[in-house]
Amino acid sequence: MLTYKHDTQYPIGVFDSGVGGLTVLQEMHRQLPQESIIYFGDTARLPYGKRTQSEIIEYVRQILVWMQSQSVKMVIMACNTSSALALDVVRREFDLPILGLILPGARAAVKKGKRIGVIATTATVNSGAYTQAMLESSPQAEVWQVDCPEFVPLIESNRINDPYTLQVASEYLTPLLKAKIDTLVFGCTHYPHLKDILRQIVPAHVRFIDPAKYVVKAAMQELDILGLRHSEGRSAGNRNLTKFYVSGDPEQFAQVSSRWLGKVPSVENVSLSPVELLS
Repeated sequence: MLTYKHDTQYPIGVFDSGVGGLTVLQEMHRQLPQESIIYFGDTARLPYGKRTQSEIIEYVRQILVWMQSQSVKMVIMACNTSSALALDVVRREFDLPILGLILPGARAAVKKGKRIGVIATTATVNSGAYTQAMLESSPQAEVWQVDCPEFVPLIESNRINDPYTLQVASEYLTPLLKAKIDTLVFGCTHYPHLKDILRQIVPAHVRFIDPAKYVVKAAMQELDILGLRHSEGRSAGNRNLTKFYVSGDPEQFAQVSSRWLGKVPSVENVSLSPVELLS
């Protein structure tokens, strides 16, 4: 593995299976506007939610090795599935600050409500990571989980406003509404893109929790502790310097992501290599 870089001017790495991590990226632009960012979407292998744990761990290892070659100073897993299945493993293997979404999101949820619903990928739900993290933070919390396997493909194919998406969302959320939840956690970074659709289904008193907001806050605190936060001001033209890379089709990612970025980004393709672990 490559050596961890200690330099405030190096970028922060952010990765997801696709455009879902843009919700984290947008929070970074709001909370850490002075930082440069390298965003990677593993679009050739999405969705992650149906992958096995061993597959996810191998994908994350490959991404982290590549990100270290780009001299990142920190990595944020903008992917709940990776956070649930791979975070503990790769933290032991890489000399690099790596943050996941589960713990910040869970802690925020139990501060807001007592009857908490979690919508997530099948892999994240099966891991039980959110339930465990919430109950450790607040043993009195009640948690219900629903896996939503169709959401990521619908978002990645730009079908958010398709009537079918509203129909699927209604079916997924029915058990949580019957449980009378007071808080709903977006257990996948893609799902905030559906916020307006979900609000048509979920009563107004139910709070939405987007872990993206809280993982970026945690990243800010970690950067301060490590002395790695880029505090120097940048000119308006250089702020939010972000480079985009994908493992799949750059053009498709550029077109889908432009909806949230407000422009069509420049995107490069990257081929990842298998990782040989040191014994």
